[in-house]
Amino acid sequence: MYAVIRTGGKQYRVAPGDVVKIEKVEAEGQTVEFSDVLAVSGEPGTIAKPSKAKVTAEVVTEGRHAKILVFHLKRKKQYKKLQGHRQSFTEVRIKSIEVDGATYEAKAV
Repeated sequence: MYAVIRTGGKQYRVAPGDVVKIEKVEAEGQTVEFSDVLAVSGEPGTIAKPSKAKVTAEVVTEGRHAKILVFHLKRKKQYKKLQGHRQSFTEVRIKSIEVDGATYEAKAV
């Protein structure tokens, strides 16, 4: 069982129990709900667009990725520019997927 969700301008394939790093979200109460579910697969080889679906996740941690250096150079013009960027992320654990009244929970470990 998995679902494809959209958040932060990106699409993620998630299943109950997965831990995913997504774009930073403001989490109230350390629980996040994703209502923008693009596709759901209940059995291997089948995929469908649900009429009503939502994915519930809990926030594990927040942080920032490694630094990416952006370097601009115009040769023979004595122009150099170095800039760094660190993207913020939120790491979430998928708790359940609800599709048209059916709920798929993560197995307890």
